[in-house]
Order: sequence, then structure tokens, then C-alpha cells
Amino acid sequence: MTVVDVHTHYVPAGWPELPGVGPRPTLRVDSPRTATIMLGERPFRTVTDTAWNADVRLRDMAEHGVDRQVLSPTPVFFSYDQPGDAAAAISAIFNDLALDIAAQAPGRLIPFCQVPLQDTDAACRELERAVAAGHRGVEIGNHVGDRDLDDAGVVTFLQHAAALDVPVFVHPWDMPSAPRLGRWMAQWLVGMPAETHLSLLAMTLGGVFDRVGPQLRICFAHGGGSFPFWIGRMDNAWRERHDVVGGSQLPPSGYVDRFSVDSVVFDERALRLLVDTMGAERVLLGTDYPYPLGEQEPGAVIRKAGFLSDDQRALMLSGNADRFLGGKA
Repeated sequence: MTVVDVHTHYVPAGWPELPGVGPRPTLRVDSPRTATIMLGERPFRTVTDTAWNADVRLRDMAEHGVDRQVLSPTPVFFSYDQPGDAAAAISAIFNDLALDIAAQAPGRLIPFCQVPLQDTDAACRELERAVAAGHRGVEIGNHVGDRDLDDAGVVTFLQHAAALDVPVFVHPWDMPSAPRLGRWMAQWLVGMPAETHLSLLAMTLGGVFDRVGPQLRICFAHGGGSFPFWIGRMDNAWRERHDVVGGSQLPPSGYVDRFSVDSVVFDERALRLLVDTMGAERVLLGTDYPYPLGEQEPGAVIRKAGFLSDDQRALMLSGNADRFLGGKA
């Protein structure tokens, strides 16, 4: 059975000094196989050569039966806090480096670009340039500062991606920090699901799906966060407090056929809820490889889920990904 992982990340083995202001990502090489992403003088994340070495990725893919991976940027590279021209240059640097990694395994490593989402015109230009150079899709963060996905500029970008027939993968990032979120990795365990939920709230209640046509192929990371669990609460609010949240033509549940989610939920019970809410045709295998909070055995929850039929399993392991990628995986 073919297996396509739509949620993996890359980090290049190095990059030139980045333009812009304030702390920008650099790479501190710690050994031939390990490095640390730095933000100014502050360590951000330790990575291994799984992030940049195609041979190591292919070895891991073979071990776990994965045929193809979508390579998306690590969100710290987005640089949405930079001036638009600097962010455009940064996007181009990382997009070209991603193509270098993908070129080591053509057809098996599928590159997704990043764009300077804070500048709509620049984002549209870089999307066009990157796709012409070989990128197959785009990863965006779930917000730009206080601008959510229903922001007019972001909606224009999504309309442009739809017109170009380019799939969009939405990843949470830049989670709020507070003393209560500083324990137990709460920014990742609570903040990331909440951020994804909030961005789907913006897409539905914000009326984005009313303004962007059904040709938009868009997938949200981490199982859609907490959105699938609370869809009844949101529908209830749309009905009972329409004066406050009635900005969309339909309640949130009316749009579940307009987007997909990945399968990084780690538990069969959570996967069952996801399939019951979204439908098996809207759930795509994703792992968050190569990071430690990802699914370490790709597709294990899907493969072992007793409630799935063989046809549903095949859809979730590759068929849905093929459709998301435009039938060209």
C-alpha cells in the first residue's frame, strides 16, 4: 500500500546571513550530525541530519514503509515579523535550499515553499516564482501577528493559491507565552492545538470559505487541533449568538468538506473522532517528521485502527494525499 506523509519539515545544513532586523535564524553546527537553530544568541531547537540529509530521510522512509514525503519549512523560518522585502528574500533563500534537498530524491521528496505572508503582493510573487522553480505547494503559518486567516490580505493570497491550483498546508506557530504555558511544554501541548482551532474558527466563522472558491486545496496540521472536538459548541454559538458569530453563511460544520487535516493525533480514539467529524476522505497521513513530538512510526495509528475499512485506510495513507497534491504525487 502506497504511503505519503504530508507533514514533514526540513532544515538546510546551512544558509547565508539573512537580511532584516532583530534576531534572525542562524545554524550552529555542533557535530557532523547535529546542529542548533539559533535566534540571535538564544538556542531555539536542536536538529539532526534527518532534517537536511536526503539519504538519512530515505533510510528512515524505507524502514517505515513511507514512499513519499512533503518537505515543508520549519516555521521559525517564516520571518513574518520582518519587513516585507527582507521576508521575501528570506523566503527565496530557504525555498531554493529546499529544492536542493528535494533534488536528491526526485519524486520522493516533494517540496513546499514558504512566502512573506505579511506582504500579500510579495507573497503572491514568491509563490509564483517558487512553483515555477519546482515547488509543489506552500506552507503558511496560521496567523501573521494579530492578523488571522480571515484577514483580507491573507484571503487574497489564498485566492491566488487556488487560482494557481497550488495546495496550502497550514501549520501553527508563534504560540502565546505566559508563565502558565512555560511548564510541561504547554505551548506545544495546549498552544499548538488551540492555535490550529483558532485559525479554523477564522476560516469558518470569518467567512473565508464563502470568499474563496472550492478549488482551494487546504490542509491543517495536527488533526485540526481542538476544532473537531468542539464543532458542536461552535455550531451552537452560530445558532444561538448569531449576532456575535454570524459572519459566515453556514455554521462551522457546514464547511468540513472544504478542508483536510493530517492524522497526527497519536490515539485511535482521537482518530475515530476525526474520521467521524471530517470523513475518512478528509484525513491525510502526517507525522511531523523529524521532530520528537511527531508520530515516530509513520501511519501506525491509521494502520492499527480497528474501525477503519481497508478502503478508508488506503485513502488516509495515500489516496487523499494524491488528491491534495493535485493527483501528481
